[in-house]
Amino acid sequence: MGLTNKTPERVVNRLFDDIADHYDEMNDVMTFKTQRNWRRQAMRLLHIETGARVLDVCCGTADWTIALARAVGPTGHVTGLDFSRNMLAIGDKKVTQAKQQKQVSLVEGDAMHLPFADNTFEAATIGFGLRNVPDANQVLREMVRVVKPGGLVASLETSIPENVIIKIGWRAYFKLVPYIAKLRVHNFDQYNYLQTTAKQFVSATKLQQMFETAGVSNVAIKRFMFGAAALHYGRTIKK
Repeated sequence: MGLTNKTPERVVNRLFDDIADHYDEMNDVMTFKTQRNWRRQAMRLLHIETGARVLDVCCGTADWTIALARAVGPTGHVTGLDFSRNMLAIGDKKVTQAKQQKQVSLVEGDAMHLPFADNTFEAATIGFGLRNVPDANQVLREMVRVVKPGGLVASLETSIPENVIIKIGWRAYFKLVPYIAKLRVHNFDQYNYLQTTAKQFVSATKLQQMFETAGVSNVAIKRFMFGAAALHYGRTIKK
């Protein structure tokens, strides 16, 4: 298949549809299950308010969406958006199992052109999605647009470690990811694409600058696993 970071969006869409059934399993394998702890720590740092309306962009199979729904409680609401129908179908089952149907709506849509009016949400999050969109800057601008002034914008994403020694080990490990996927779920090309986008994504410092350019102030960074992943979060400063 020869997937690269320049692969057309429709092909990437099909890729995520194809791996949906194994997506959660492979996320655990690739991160040694630490991605679950990253989300828990993120939730503690973000302080999502009870009653808030939250948008979870590139929600995938809805793990973070459900955590957000529990945080906003019965008076709040979380909208999860993704372009993969198969991912959303799995997410819908999880939402039902978690008994969060009243707090969650799952929507098929484009992160580059969010189908929501300006100033709709108190917060917007994106987990492990920025590196796979055609233009991360555009997605950040869209997230800022739909969040109210002073609202929260947050991203949890893999990151290129800035320590040279850690970076060498990080790159070596990601080269193995497609072969692990081939053994576990017989999907070499799909996970070769994902490790490529991970290696080519920006550093945590660069992403902080991108947040600021998009209109987010006081951007904080929480690094995980020696900088292999990072949470970025801040508040919108638009008028």
